[in-house]
Amino acid sequence: MTKEKLLGSQVQHLLSTLSDHGTQHLNEVETDLVQTSFLLGEAIQKLGTSFMAIHEAIASQQQTIDLLLSGATLTPEIAENLKARHGEIGKHVNAAVTGLQFQDMTGQLISRTVRRVIGLREVLGGLSAGSASISESNAEEIVATLHTINTVLEEQSVKLESALWKAVCQTHMESGDIELF
Repeated sequence: MTKEKLLGSQVQHLLSTLSDHGTQHLNEVETDLVQTSFLLGEAIQKLGTSFMAIHEAIASQQQTIDLLLSGATLTPEIAENLKARHGEIGKHVNAAVTGLQFQDMTGQLISRTVRRVIGLREVLGGLSAGSASISESNAEEIVATLHTINTVLEEQSVKLESALWKAVCQTHMESGDIELF
């Protein structure tokens, strides 16, 4: 193989590898952002539903309290109504707490996305630093430099992927652990 063809082959390999790994990492960023958006939507919906249900239960409980304050006699039905509203409020508060657990998972997804972007920037920065001496090199040195850059690019990309491959799970709330992604 001539030096020019070898040089062309190394450049082609470098660009192909850069494109493959860059695309892979950007796809992971896109996936994490889509999952984050989904989780935030679910959390907002759950919180909204829970807060409205809490408001309705408290309003109903207040009507019963107002009835008693106006002089009504406490009957077994009124006492049962107060107990039921109390239980209902507790159930909806627990549902709201579940909605808050989504924040923990979205925080993990955003953190992973930021680390991936930083890692990708470092990989690309390494490419720039590795190619700094190319313009003053002969063809054999350029081929050797490109070969080294290709190897470093692949190693750093794999290292980045393995460092970031980790499930997102909920671990900070008292209601138990949930592994999501």
